[in-house]
Amino acid sequence: MEVNSIGKGIVIDHIRAGQGLKVLSYLGVDTSKDTVALIMNATSAKHGRKDIIKIENLTDVDIAALGLFDHSATVNVIENGRIRQKIHLSLPETVKDVIKCRNPRCVTSVEPSIPHIFHLVDAEREEYRCEYCDEIVRL
Repeated sequence: MEVNSIGKGIVIDHIRAGQGLKVLSYLGVDTSKDTVALIMNATSAKHGRKDIIKIENLTDVDIAALGLFDHSATVNVIENGRIRQKIHLSLPETVKDVIKCRNPRCVTSVEPSIPHIFHLVDAEREEYRCEYCDEIVRL
């Protein structure tokens, strides 16, 4: 299989195998307008298997919560065919409207306009706490 390099855009590499579609969905990329390459289950010396996403001509992407999907992934910002910036992801301290609270008594369950806000409480166990009801969610 051959996937050409891109001149400008982003490459998200070292995504845990099988998570590429979730990452693409989170980013909200319009695949009918943007040139996107999604490579799934590629061989990786570091991880065994991995997914890779290449998005051409798109550099303004909110990558803050990508660490939720895989905090060992990297984001490469490409300009003029070269890596301009390499970003190593980590678990974000706060996430908004990515995780949904499962507590039926939480205010977010009855008020759909209230944002779902979670704060990291234990990075090792990948646990987040709901800002409103203190429900703990483990990724």
